[in-house]
Amino acid sequence: MLKGPIYQKSHLFSLQVIELYKVLQNQKEVIISKQLLASATSVGANIREASAANSRKDFINKMTIASKEARESHYWLELVKDGNLVNYELDNLINLNKEIIKILNSIILTSQGKPKNSK
Repeated sequence: MLKGPIYQKSHLFSLQVIELYKVLQNQKEVIISKQLLASATSVGANIREASAANSRKDFINKMTIASKEARESHYWLELVKDGNLVNYELDNLINLNKEIIKILNSIILTSQGKPKNSK
């Protein structure tokens, strides 16, 4: 496994979402659980693809896709939490997701040569 924080955090995020997915499946929350699982595991997959990018543009593109998937995951997590779909502690998972989004945004901006506080 790759060693940087974004690799470790995205891997942990995927594993934790897999656990939540199992709980959601047991509660018969099929559609949202599949959407969440797909977007959450896509974050790490795209980050790993970026590590093998053949150009800076390709790297930025893959990291941007990972960021978009992380934002989609955030949406599904909010729905699960706000809809009280399961009895499951979601705050740590949501915070990890927010942390991943911030790191990805920083990586993207740095790779584009933009200051980190630019939008």
